[in-house]
Amino acid sequence: MISGPVDGEPAILRGRRGENTISLVDAEHVVIRHLTLDGGGEPVAGVVAEARGDGVHHVILEHLTIRHYDHSQGNAGITTRAPARDWVIRHNEIHDVGTGMYLGQPDGTSPFVAGVIEHNHVHRTLGYNIQIKHQTDRDGIPGMPAEPRETRIRYNLLSKAERASDGGRARPNLLVGHFPPAGPGSQDRYRIAGNLFYQNPHERLFQGEGNIELHDNLFVNDAGDAVLVRPHNHLPRETRIANNTVLATGFGIRVDAPDRAYEQEVAGNAVFAGDPLQLSGGIAGGENFTAARADAARYLAAPDAGQDALDLYPREGALHERSAGVSSAPAAGADRDYNGRLREQAVWGAYTGPPGPNPGRADGVGPRVPGCAPCR
Repeated sequence: MISGPVDGEPAILRGRRGENTISLVDAEHVVIRHLTLDGGGEPVAGVVAEARGDGVHHVILEHLTIRHYDHSQGNAGITTRAPARDWVIRHNEIHDVGTGMYLGQPDGTSPFVAGVIEHNHVHRTLGYNIQIKHQTDRDGIPGMPAEPRETRIRYNLLSKAERASDGGRARPNLLVGHFPPAGPGSQDRYRIAGNLFYQNPHERLFQGEGNIELHDNLFVNDAGDAVLVRPHNHLPRETRIANNTVLATGFGIRVDAPDRAYEQEVAGNAVFAGDPLQLSGGIAGGENFTAARADAARYLAAPDAGQDALDLYPREGALHERSAGVSSAPAAGADRDYNGRLREQAVWGAYTGPPGPNPGRADGVGPRVPGCAPCR
């Protein structure tokens, strides 16, 4: 365990040219916490699982502040360049970096497997807040699990409201790639739940392929599109997009060219957008509540406020569903709403109720970010 002080003046590790600040090579069972990593604008990264190793597993990164790794968009706060499994990345503040987290290699080697990314605040990134790369086969990688595993991305605030690159360097807040097309890992999935995706002036908020459970999130983009599932390096497979609240001036939820040998479902969402649903391949969209972006204030408490007062909680009686089945949990672990409260009522979108004002987040859920009303 490597730890700085819990309270008082922080322990600061300062970036220096030619060396990544924390370098992990063939490390396992390591906890790193309560440190401030300050890159000082040098062309280095914050925490790196180095490519020269065979793999890094069972790593916990928590309560870190990672800042000023912004020499270029390619400089990341956290990056894995070797196979990485069973990582936990939680309760971290990552800002003013080129990319918040870049997990995996560009060619699909060195997979990031069975990770948990939770309760983080990632903002002011030039490129992605988080990217998890697509994966080729895992044959020959020591220690990789043979059984299906799940990577969980939950209760984070991912914002590109400031400093986002434009043009050809524009990137989504979160992008997840496909799993191995066959063999070990092909049945892995992402569970992405309880996150606030906030603003992206030049790109969509989320893009993914592979096996995805995307539920109980808030998506807010006043300058463009929200959710896109489409071929990137492979075809989208098992996909369930359920019980999200989406606000966008462009499209709300779009699914392009999925592999119809697998099941895709888009249901239970409340979508207020210029074009709420664009679903190809015969995917049904009738089990969603859709309306124009301008109509959101009729149904939600304060959808037009800034981050400091934003409230996407449904007005009383405004978003009850037609049937209870749409809000039923699709799988174990999907029975809580955006606030982390048990989903006991059939209500469109990311909040389950109860009637009345927004009760706020359950204890211990999400980063408590000053000036972020949905984080409270």
